[in-house]
Amino acid sequence: MEHRKFDKLLKELRDLTAAQAEKVVAALRRRGDEDAVHQIIEQRQAAAAKCPHCGAAHIRRYGKEHGLQRYRCVACSRTFNALTGTPLARLRKKECWSSFAGSLQQSHSVREAARLAGVAKNTSFRWRHRFLQLDKDTLKQTLTGIVEVDESFILESRKGERGLPREARKRGGKAQKPGLSDEQTPVLIARDRHGDQVDAVLPNRSAEAVAAALDGVLAQKDVLLCVDGDAAVIAYAKKRGIEFETIIASKGEHVHERVLHLQNVNAAASRLKQWLARFNGVASKYLPNYLAWRRQLETGKIPFAAALC
Repeated sequence: MEHRKFDKLLKELRDLTAAQAEKVVAALRRRGDEDAVHQIIEQRQAAAAKCPHCGAAHIRRYGKEHGLQRYRCVACSRTFNALTGTPLARLRKKECWSSFAGSLQQSHSVREAARLAGVAKNTSFRWRHRFLQLDKDTLKQTLTGIVEVDESFILESRKGERGLPREARKRGGKAQKPGLSDEQTPVLIARDRHGDQVDAVLPNRSAEAVAAALDGVLAQKDVLLCVDGDAAVIAYAKKRGIEFETIIASKGEHVHERVLHLQNVNAAASRLKQWLARFNGVASKYLPNYLAWRRQLETGKIPFAAALC
């Protein structure tokens, strides 16, 4: 803006009412938030400077669009920006992302996050899962030493779906069958004594499902599994040649050799269920995202959201 126009604008600000001045301040704050978001996004691109289409590292700047730097790949000639190929591609209202990121860090409900960010409820829900998918696999950990493994069960939910194969439950409801059944979704949780944790939704209670969750995350040497007698976990340990110790609480067993127990993993499962309760039911198809969300909160922060706050 030219100096004359800017000086004229400053003089006109004196004539604003209190309500108008508040709107101007809010608009400037949103502008600042949007600029900060753009800077963080560009920093992510600088850290991984390669083409999302072909993976080539030889890229060139190619103008700007919607406030973001565009690039052109020399190898495949396709253009992109720092969000291309990520879950955040094509999302609008970047000036609201900082406020929404704070809501993720505070585990706010969809409606509360929407109110604080100034967006629609459906937008808040969509952003929640896009943000979580971005960092879902960035905190993969390797478990070492004594590793406690247990299964937790969460009532299967088809929240938001139509044409249910069963009668709809009211406000979550209860399972129609007692004990474990196909109405319960099994969640495997593995946690070592350093606080590192891996969890996964199991499609079934088989050794193959356990292997898909644990292969590649257990250290190759000096790992001792503490299990509660689950047949699938034991079968997996035997097949992989991993040493294990069974601790069955129903038989009055709680601690072996003063150091072997399942208290850490049981506490983690309890915290997970207490945390999920605030959302008044989570659809089973979104449960992996919520597990990643909770795991990231256990480590202290959600990487991208923390950078925006």
